[in-house]
Amino acid sequence: MTEAANRFLADLTPEQRAKATFPFEDAERVNWFFVPIERKGLPLREMQPHQRHLATALLSAGLSQSGYMKAVTIMSLDDVLRIMEKDSGERRNPEKYYFSIFGTPSETGTWGYRVEGHHVSQNWTIVNGHVVDAPSFFGANPAEVREGPRSGLRVLAAEEDLGHDLMNSLDAAQQKAAIVDAKAPNEILTSNNREAALKGQASGLSAAKMTAAQFAKLNALLSEYVHNVPEQIAQARQEMIQKAGKNISFAWCGSVKNGEAHYYRIQTATFLIEFDNTQNAANHIHTVWRDFTGDFGGDLLKAHYAASHK
Repeated sequence: MTEAANRFLADLTPEQRAKATFPFEDAERVNWFFVPIERKGLPLREMQPHQRHLATALLSAGLSQSGYMKAVTIMSLDDVLRIMEKDSGERRNPEKYYFSIFGTPSETGTWGYRVEGHHVSQNWTIVNGHVVDAPSFFGANPAEVREGPRSGLRVLAAEEDLGHDLMNSLDAAQQKAAIVDAKAPNEILTSNNREAALKGQASGLSAAKMTAAQFAKLNALLSEYVHNVPEQIAQARQEMIQKAGKNISFAWCGSVKNGEAHYYRIQTATFLIEFDNTQNAANHIHTVWRDFTGDFGGDLLKAHYAASHK
């Protein structure tokens, strides 16, 4: 990450660098969103081809191979929307993804970076060589491309299908416990809030009340989110799952039928996953991984400051 960030910065003009860089303490670092709006940072469309290669290398450094493939395919969906909506290319533009670096990239220092645009918001914080990627958002519109040469493409198919697979494996009593609302919300509940807190206790079906086969399906679903990121970050996510044990809640809202509006969340004491497919006649997905205390490197920074003060 450090090497990719420094190579990217070294290739920018002073004007580009001014757009791409911020102090680590800048409030912009925690100002995240996932809708098609103008952002701070340096967009791909203002880069030369050689600079774009270095920018995508920086994105790749923060994701696993499968996570990177999801990210760039999601970006490409703006071209699909541009054609579907007869857009000028200003609102739906696969080059309107913004790269921002906070602080000075260093293998031992404290810094971070963000790659963000429509349906992609990946936020990395690095402290003394330790990394967290949260909030980590992927979305897809259309969730399934249904016309044109890319017909059949489903970028986030596993997140949807594995959720349905788990839900369909539950018996009637378990489904009754899991379904917390007959209507799915129009958006992930935490939206782009700075903190991911949900009011009240975790609701839904406890993993402790699942059979071994059902628990295996839950872990398969969790694994899809874990392995969006490189080994070090994936290992940290997996340790959070192992620490939770059976203290994991699976909640569902909306229909259990394929093609109809639905939502699920997986919640533990330390992290939250939300999945929502309700908009555009249930063909528009939002997914997010949130750390309750670790978003934007909260836990890493707390430990670092405590050690430094001591």
